[in-house]
Amino acid sequence: MKLILKIFKWIGKFLAGILILLIVSGACYRLFSSKPIPPGKLIDVNGTKLHIRTEGQKNDLPTLVLEAGASGGTDVFYWIVEGLKKNMRVVRYDREGKWYSEASKDSLSSEDYARQLHKLLEKNDEKPPYILVGHSLGGPYNQIFRDLYPNEVKGLVFLDSSHPEQRERLAQTDFSKQEILLKSFSILADMGITGLYYKIINPKVKNTELPKDLQTRRRDRLLYSGKVPRRTLKEVNIIENILLRAGQASSLDSLPVLVFTAAEKYRESQKEKYRNEGIDPEKQVQLWFEMQKELKELSTNGKQFYIDGSHSSIITKKENAEIINKEILLMAESL
Repeated sequence: MKLILKIFKWIGKFLAGILILLIVSGACYRLFSSKPIPPGKLIDVNGTKLHIRTEGQKNDLPTLVLEAGASGGTDVFYWIVEGLKKNMRVVRYDREGKWYSEASKDSLSSEDYARQLHKLLEKNDEKPPYILVGHSLGGPYNQIFRDLYPNEVKGLVFLDSSHPEQRERLAQTDFSKQEILLKSFSILADMGITGLYYKIINPKVKNTELPKDLQTRRRDRLLYSGKVPRRTLKEVNIIENILLRAGQASSLDSLPVLVFTAAEKYRESQKEKYRNEGIDPEKQVQLWFEMQKELKELSTNGKQFYIDGSHSSIITKKENAEIINKEILLMAESL
C-alpha cells in the first residue's frame, strides 16, 4: 500500500513539474515573441483603432469594400484584391476586436458595426459610391450598412453569404462545442502554450490556396494571444442579432446584386457529422441553395452563380476569385 501511495506521489510530482514547465515555457514564449505587425494601418474611430488596407487608385468606378466572415481577416481576400486593384479602388478592413483591430470598450449593436465602418471610410478619405462585397457573415453586415446608407451603396455582392433565417431553417442552435473550443484555445494562446507548440512542432501549412507568407502571418497572429478566438466567440454570441437586423433591411428594389454560391457546401466530414446527429445532409444542402436563391431575389436586378468550391475556397482559390472578379468588374463598369 505504501509503495502504491509512493508511486502516485511521484506521478503527481512529475505531472506538476510538466505543468509548471509548460506554464513557464509559455510565459517565456509570450515574453520574447514579437508582436504581429498589421499589414495595413490603424485609424482611430471614436476611440477604437481599426485596421484598414487600401489598394488601387480612385477613379470613376465605385469603390469596392470587402467585408469578411466571422473568423476571416483581410488576407482571405488576397486574390480578389490582386485581380481588381489595377482597375478600381479596393478597401478591406477588420471589424473591431478582430485580427489587427482594437476591441471597442463598449458593447456594440448590429447597427454600430455599420456606423463604425462608415466612419472609418470617411476618416480614410474614401468616397461613395460603394460596391459592398461580403463573404459568409459579411453579407448580413453589408445588408445592414446598405439599409442605413442606401444612397451610398450602388451594388451588393454576396460570396456564399449567410442568410438572415439560416439558424432556424438549418437548425443551427447548439454552439456549445464551438464555444468550449474557442474558450480553451484562447486560454492556451494567452498562456503562450499554443504558440510554443507550433514553434516546436512547426506543422506544414495545409491550405495552399493562398500564398505561404499570408498563411504564416495568419497563424502567427492567431497564436500570439487569445484575442482572435475570443472575438470569434463574441461574434458567435451576437450572430442572432446581426441576422435579425439584416432580415429587417428594406427591399433592394432594382439594386445590382451578385450572388456567388459554393457548389461544395459540405465536405464529407461535415456530412458524416450531420448523419451521426440524425440530420440529412442533402436536405441541408438544398435548404442552403434555396436561401442563396432568395438572396438573389432580394433585387429585381440580381444574378446568381455557382462556384466549384467550398465555403472558404470560393474566395481563397485563385481560379474562383477570377470568376468573381470578372463579374464584379462588369457590375462596376455598368454603374
